[in-house]
Amino acid sequence: MSAQPETRTISAAEFKAKCLQLMDEVNEKKLTLIITKRGKPVMEATAPKEEEKPFRSIVGRSPNVRILGDIVSPLPQEWTLPEFAWDKTTESKKRKDKDKKRK
Repeated sequence: MSAQPETRTISAAEFKAKCLQLMDEVNEKKLTLIITKRGKPVMEATAPKEEEKPFRSIVGRSPNVRILGDIVSPLPQEWTLPEFAWDKTTESKKRKDKDKKRK
């Protein structure tokens, strides 16, 4: 159930005088304006519908990428760094950050 947007009816003369302000209001408040000429509706102004961009995977962007095998399961133990190696990389990163701050 979606709420109906507010609808407002105004004359063409009023629309002409306040056009830019009314356009902003329509877009911000998502309301609908019905513009009349001599009491008869001649135009309807509504905010544009927001479109979601379709999902595009990285594979779709590059024709040279191919997935070989399982990409979801964890890496085998021999492919991962031992814990002491992680400690060394974080220590060297901290040193580099300190050097950057000194400069």
